[in-house]
Amino acid sequence: MWRPKTLLRLVSIQRVLVKHGLHEVITATHFLGPLRFFFYLFPKKSDRSEPLGKRIRLALEELGPIFVKFGQVMSTRRDLLPTDIADELAKLQDQVPPFPGEEAVAILNEIYGKPVAEVFARFDVEPMAAASIAQVHSAALRDGTEVIVKLLRPNVRLLIDRDLEVMYAIAALANKYWTNGKRLRPLQLVAEYEKTIVDELDLMREAANTAQLKRNFEGSDLLYVPAVYFDYCRKGALVQERIYGVPISDMKALKAAGTNIQALAENGVEIFFTQVFRHNFFHADMHPGNIFVQLDDPEHPRYAAVDFGIMGTLSPSDQRYLAENFLAFFEQDYHKIAKLHIDSGWVPAETRVDELETAIRTVCAPIYNKPLSEISFAKVLLGLFETAQRFDMEIQPQLMLLQKTLFNIEGLGRQLYPELDLWKTAYPILRQWMDEQIGGRAMLASIRENMPQLREAMRELPGVIRQLSEQAGNGSLRMRMDSPELKAIKEQLKTQQTQHFWLGTGATSALSGTLILALGSPPWFGWTLVAAGLIALFRARPGRR
Repeated sequence: MWRPKTLLRLVSIQRVLVKHGLHEVITATHFLGPLRFFFYLFPKKSDRSEPLGKRIRLALEELGPIFVKFGQVMSTRRDLLPTDIADELAKLQDQVPPFPGEEAVAILNEIYGKPVAEVFARFDVEPMAAASIAQVHSAALRDGTEVIVKLLRPNVRLLIDRDLEVMYAIAALANKYWTNGKRLRPLQLVAEYEKTIVDELDLMREAANTAQLKRNFEGSDLLYVPAVYFDYCRKGALVQERIYGVPISDMKALKAAGTNIQALAENGVEIFFTQVFRHNFFHADMHPGNIFVQLDDPEHPRYAAVDFGIMGTLSPSDQRYLAENFLAFFEQDYHKIAKLHIDSGWVPAETRVDELETAIRTVCAPIYNKPLSEISFAKVLLGLFETAQRFDMEIQPQLMLLQKTLFNIEGLGRQLYPELDLWKTAYPILRQWMDEQIGGRAMLASIRENMPQLREAMRELPGVIRQLSEQAGNGSLRMRMDSPELKAIKEQLKTQQTQHFWLGTGATSALSGTLILALGSPPWFGWTLVAAGLIALFRARPGRR
């Protein structure tokens, strides 16, 4: 139901667009037809004296945090935008107008319950950078350690809640009037976005994210993550180590320093796939304003990242399906891609594999093995979306952050090194991860992990069987045969017994096969036992019926 304040906000958005000569953006959106009455309340007197890119940037800044974030994402896609517009939108990464430094001091005084001068040896009132949700000040701890202090913008939660309500209202219209509304699931996409952006408003959560990512890359020569000073962190303030480096967008400085740009681009791809598949914890806000390059050794440059308010994870099933899809794509196995889409439930089960395979090949085959300069994943995605529409494929909201990150990564890679060979860089990383998931080491790890459960189940099994036998003998089992609780228990016992059987069989077969191979006995027999064991362990996995 449309509330008055939602309608007022829509009118306010239209007023800003009209002011900057951009109102056609709304009136050209066909599923907003029911609201066009409100969009004609204002005369079309627009200021078009400024260049289009600047008018778009100013409008997004005036509209608030959610719109600024949209501009940040688009700023990385110079292949999709004219250069002048991309340059203007890039200013949204860290050059959004700040709120007054004196207000920042007042916020910190309230957060710490004492004057900021008693907390820090130095606090620079003038902000270093400002973005859509927060701004950053440099400071020094009492021991002289150089840090940055990140503060949320005043009333930012109220502004975001206001625009989320508008997004839900527009999504509801799209769901009702847009032909693709049901398939593209706009309401679920907004809900996923809401969860992400609300999490970003808790700076203690960002501090924890930063610490986790730092542990993941401890000792790495690919990525440096700043240290967090938890004693100074609060929900509305983050204090972390100040890092120094060249902004990733400053290509002139990188080249002047003799940076190995190809290595830098390839390292970026490795970092992304390592985060997504090895750590399952990835930086999902990788616009250029959050990425720097440390040039202590220009031939081996190292990334340094900041702003970990938005981090992504995947469920084990989504992670596995994505990895297999990537590998199948690199290997041009379009039949497997089609089958994976059906097996995962991303397209209806009745879809014909051969028809989906042909459609996917038509989109993907022309770009295989081309350098980044000759392809655009954004355009490939559009082609896949058109294909998906034919097969009633539903958008997966839980993958939205990953899609956004891929969008940023491609834009960054294109900006750094257009000749980047994504296939050569990414394929070995994915292949190694898959081998670790289903290879011999994974099998042994699974056996070690499940061995305590197997021992416990074997100890309990005789007692369970004896109890059931006694109940069957005295008739009590039959008397309560219609009890729903008993039926549930019987079903659970049946499932557990089946899992225990397959677990025991799988562990025994796999261990026997491994031992036979180690002793040099007939390898065919050993591998047969190992394969049988893996199949049995797969059947024993929790949740399988």
